[in-house]
Amino acid sequence: MAETKKLTFGKILLASIIGTLIVFILIGLFKLLTFIGFIGVLASDNAKSVANDSFLKINLTSAVTERTQGELESLMNDGSTVGFNDMLRSIAAATDDNKIKGIYLYMGSSYPLSWGKSEELRQALSKFCSSGKPILAYADNYSQQGYFLASVADSVYLNPSGMVEFRGIGAEALFYKEMLDKLAAKMTLIRPKSNSFKSAGETYTMDHFSDANRKQVKEYIMSIWDYALEQIAEARDIEIDLLGRFADNLDAVLPEDAVRQRLIDRLCFENDIKTTIRDVYEGKNIISLDEYSKTVKNNSSAKDVIAVIYAEGEVVSGSGYNNSVYSDKITKALDNAAKDDNIKAIVLRVNSPGGQVTASEIMTNAVIRAKQRKPVIVSMGDVAASAGYEISCNANYIIAEPTTLTGSIGVFAAIPEVGGTLKRYLGITTDTVNTNANSTALSILRPLSPRALELMQQNVEDFYTVFVNRVATGRKLNPEYVDSIARGRVWTGRDAMRLGLVDALGGLDDAISIAADSAGLSKYKVVDYPENDDMITQLLNRNKKSSGTISEANTAKEPASPMFGNTVSDGVWVGGNEIINTLNRILDTRGLQARVEFLILTE
Repeated sequence: MAETKKLTFGKILLASIIGTLIVFILIGLFKLLTFIGFIGVLASDNAKSVANDSFLKINLTSAVTERTQGELESLMNDGSTVGFNDMLRSIAAATDDNKIKGIYLYMGSSYPLSWGKSEELRQALSKFCSSGKPILAYADNYSQQGYFLASVADSVYLNPSGMVEFRGIGAEALFYKEMLDKLAAKMTLIRPKSNSFKSAGETYTMDHFSDANRKQVKEYIMSIWDYALEQIAEARDIEIDLLGRFADNLDAVLPEDAVRQRLIDRLCFENDIKTTIRDVYEGKNIISLDEYSKTVKNNSSAKDVIAVIYAEGEVVSGSGYNNSVYSDKITKALDNAAKDDNIKAIVLRVNSPGGQVTASEIMTNAVIRAKQRKPVIVSMGDVAASAGYEISCNANYIIAEPTTLTGSIGVFAAIPEVGGTLKRYLGITTDTVNTNANSTALSILRPLSPRALELMQQNVEDFYTVFVNRVATGRKLNPEYVDSIARGRVWTGRDAMRLGLVDALGGLDDAISIAADSAGLSKYKVVDYPENDDMITQLLNRNKKSSGTISEANTAKEPASPMFGNTVSDGVWVGGNEIINTLNRILDTRGLQARVEFLILTE
């Protein structure tokens, strides 16, 4: 009996070992086949060419990152990873490409691009129109940003059952004070006494807009809306006042009304667009942006280079692999570009709502160092606010879109207290043993001590002064004047130019042209930085801990920070459902902190 049990156990063990080996072999084969398939995709993509009489179809139903993603993201997203940079380059190339007969904008039932990207894309399409080639736009439903973009087209088409959401811009904010009250928790908001417009922390301490926040939000959404109406009125030859009445009364929302009010040229289905391209415009082929962008190569033989460095996402310390502005990564790119003799000018593309002060300060100093060796031009995307503005303000020249959200020169800290929550709902109480009077002064389990509160207030006041002086030096303005337009206030690009916070209105292409002029270049090539890692490197690093969130960022390598840890400055970021994220922020309490203001723009 014992020998039989030993024999059975041996068989089971041997079977387990063989089974495990088979699983590992199958996994290895799967990875190998996947890699071979990916190489095959690359090879087939590179072999494609553009047929004569083609229409370039730009699908605008998915979110677009600032730059084209790397190989791994391309594989995981079925190859649909054309970044905004290559979208603009493809449109510019199509303007002079004799094989491209026109552009077809497809928006389907969703259009996720913001006002800033919509404006920059609209300008690129306007230049395409100047070549005499047609642009056709179609959607099942038009959002306001989508229609703003589509209005540049020669013909605007709509699904017969669709709508045009032409109703003006509204802004809504989520407030958490009552939720915190129900949880027996509270938030202490600390900001400079003059920073009444620095409103992000108010979402935790109030249940409505403050007067200052209501004023600034009203003014910047009006600035965006007024600009959009001006552009639509000119493109569609409709009076601005009439467009305003359409929005007030919803007179152009339904499809038949939209046609009658001349916002839409024709009601049809997408298949009808393909027929129109073939029969009216004699287009023999439709090529996707994914396919066409692969044919647009940087074949310039020029030795001189303009480096475009992309800073997209929340500003955090350290380095990582997700969509954030990592101080180490951007600083390295700036320093390397400054030292490279072939690089004659730098364009820093900023699309950031702000983030950690320590990270911002590191990158600001890197910009100042780079500027001492060659021109540094900033191109602002959708948002370049607070820390995003600080890293921009010392460049030689700043360009923003009219609808860019910028400024927000200020700082705040929000400190949670959850001891009451633990006691009320879980029956957990706490006690302390201290070596000094303020050993537990920053514990989230009890109120801040008066001394800790005093020092934290001094901390935010001190950094605000540093921030104002940074801007005054970089923009060559009087500090008192900067303070008067700062105080945490958000401005659109149009207003920021009037106030002296930016130099001109325009997009990335304009910034590159100004960089070339500043460096005295007539022939050059453009190279994007930081360089995307190859697929193998991305696979190896994919499971590494990233510092993309504030919680994770604080575990990354950090420089010495202001009193009590990381002070975080914020901007304004347009977002959707942020309840879960906000709960995470409330519990994230390392050092002094501030958070991005999330507004739901109902547009």
